[in-house]
Parts: sequence; C-alpha cells; structure tokens
Amino acid sequence: LDLTFDLKLLKKQQRMSEIVDRMDVPEHCRTTFSTYHDEQLKTQGNADYFITSGDKIRFFFEKGVFDDKGEFIVPKQRSVNKVGHALHAYEPLYKKVTHSPNVQGIAKKLGLSTPVILQSMYIFKQPGIGGEVTPHQDATFLYTEPLGRVMGLWIALEDATVNNGCLWFIPGSQNSGISRRMVRTPEGTFPLTDFIGREQTYDEEKFVPTPVKKGGVVLIHGEVVHRSAENMSEDSRHVYTFHIMEAQETRWSPDNW
Repeated sequence: LDLTFDLKLLKKQQRMSEIVDRMDVPEHCRTTFSTYHDEQLKTQGNADYFITSGDKIRFFFEKGVFDDKGEFIVPKQRSVNKVGHALHAYEPLYKKVTHSPNVQGIAKKLGLSTPVILQSMYIFKQPGIGGEVTPHQDATFLYTEPLGRVMGLWIALEDATVNNGCLWFIPGSQNSGISRRMVRTPEGTFPLTDFIGREQTYDEEKFVPTPVKKGGVVLIHGEVVHRSAENMSEDSRHVYTFHIMEAQETRWSPDNW
C-alpha cells in the first residue's frame, strides 16, 4: 500500500544529520550491522549494545567504514547504516511524526483499537556502500501470539528506486506463517540471542520491486517476505520506519529481544 505522507521531509533529514554529527562512538559500539543469519548472532545478539537498544537511540554502521584502529575511513555522515530503536520516544521531531494525525488516521483505517509503537529506525542506505538486507519477515524479530498483529510503516524521505535499494516483496507470503524466530537465550549464556528455525531459500523471480517516491509510505505486514539490494548507486535512500502492534488481545513474546 502506497500513501502520500504530508511531512517536512527535508527538516527530518536535517535533524538526523545533526544527530549523526553529535554522535559519540565508543570503541565497544563500533558494531557492524548485517542481516545474514550467522553474522546477526555475532554482531547483534552477542552485542549488549544491540540487545539493550530498544529504549535508546543508538548507531549501527555499514561494513568497512572503520580501519583496523577503529577510526572512520569514510565521512561520518556516510558511515551509518541505521539509528534505532527509540527515536519515537526520545527525539521530539520523530516522536511528533510517529504519533501524528496521519499515522493515527492510518491506524484507524486499519481497524486498530489499541496501537502500540514497538520500535523506530532511521535507515540511510548509503550511496555506494549501503548494505543488502536479505529476505526476512519482521515477525521473526517482533513475535506475537497470535501472529498478524505487527505492521511496519516505512516512510520514504527520498525517492526509493530499483537502483538505490528499494524494497522487494513476495506477494501473498504473509499468509504462510514465519520460518524462524530470534529469541533471547537464558540469562548468563552466550550468545545473547539465537534463532529457532532458519530463513528459507526463496525464488528470486517471486520478488516484486516497490519503488516509492519521496513522501510515500509503504505498509509492511509482519509476516510478508521482503528484502532490499545493495545500494551501488550514487544516491542515498533515507527512510524513517517504525512498527505498530495491535495490543488488544495480543501477547508480546517475552523471548523477543
């Protein structure tokens, strides 16, 4: 679903630029973000920085942006993969957008009675180095009982094209359940998270590209399979995205990160 979102988009991007300029990157926070199964366990699950980011504003970086001494080898503004996961709670501009009349209107049209914001992210998809996001389902990471209670709102702050890494979906895949879950492991054990099941191998021909103009919104069902390619173009693909859960008669899994 594509909607027109009435936002002051340039102001949003300018604000994020200010946040990145101010960021302090401790050595232990120089964590590379990836969606590959084994690398997720290493760089996300094993990292306390990630597992405790649900109520904080933290920075996750593209591969290859630090040298062996931990110093930037690209401009700071071009180094960040994403900022998450509580912009909606602690950054006034993003809080305003997340709880705006536009979003409330979308929630009402979807029939949500008790919507709750689970997380939020600003994703950069940096030009030339913006990493691939492999096929996945959001409910793998945001599991509920019953399923079907989580939806992502993905707001394009720039044109998202096939060249700069737009989303690709498998139509109808939200009807087949999920193939894996990321869960917390018992306290005191490592890694801090593990996967139950593994991501399936999908037929590439089933994926359909979803280019979106600046200001457009894509609604993402929690179980739909989607991906995005590397950004090898000279154009970035900034988005602000967050997840909503219908809280009424829904159990949020305590095993979620």
